[in-house]
Amino acid sequence: MTQLDTVILPIAGNGSRMRPATDAIAKELLPIYDTPLLQFALEEAVDAGARRIVLVTRDDKPGIPEYIDKLRARPGGLLDGVEVVFADQPEPLGLGHAVLCARGDALPGAVGVILPDDLILGAPALAEMCGVYDPASMSCLIAAQKVDPAEVGSYGIFDPEGAESLSGLLPARGLIEKPAPEDAPSHYAAVGRYILSDAIWDVLEQTRPGAGDEIQLTDAIAALGGISGFRFSGCRFDCGNKEGWFAATERFRRTKFEAEAMAAE
Repeated sequence: MTQLDTVILPIAGNGSRMRPATDAIAKELLPIYDTPLLQFALEEAVDAGARRIVLVTRDDKPGIPEYIDKLRARPGGLLDGVEVVFADQPEPLGLGHAVLCARGDALPGAVGVILPDDLILGAPALAEMCGVYDPASMSCLIAAQKVDPAEVGSYGIFDPEGAESLSGLLPARGLIEKPAPEDAPSHYAAVGRYILSDAIWDVLEQTRPGAGDEIQLTDAIAALGGISGFRFSGCRFDCGNKEGWFAATERFRRTKFEAEAMAAE
């Protein structure tokens, strides 16, 4: 099993789809029932073996450093033995740019990337990916989810090289960023978990703005090659919008109540 010494969490966004709540609190601190969204991502990073977590944020993002300080202050807690560092993304220039902002803080070797907005309940997805990542044959391993054909224009879409394996691996020739439905090579979408070889850094440095005039991580991944998707076992919720956040809260609340009821029997 691959251990990821560095896991990057890009959290510099404004959370505009969650306003007015995000006018008062960072989106990543909004609670999923009783747990801040950011905590799920931190737990997942630790489960994947992270020794260093890099939070890519901006100076005026409210509340994040204070929350991290509270977690650090708990003896034997979640962040015991894990270094958390902050990298600044001064301008919203895209996910590829956000990841590149972490380059100076990344430890040697492959890195993990978690998008906290993409909450995956169930088995820790990045740890699952570490179990199948093969650095000898893969440069990039990306969480994959089958989406409705009408939704492909909202995602990077895999161009599969073969059928999905029994272990959930999906070899791919490349990724197409936000294609029109009639141009999509599949209905497999890249969602917010990545394992990237350290060769990605030089490729990102050379990546020019693409869709939305932003530096797209999918463009850099496509240029690097060695791409595989992975069909994770958990259930994903897009907590960057209100409906996804509400659905995640309901699912987590139900799961937690069921676990507490079983423990009490």
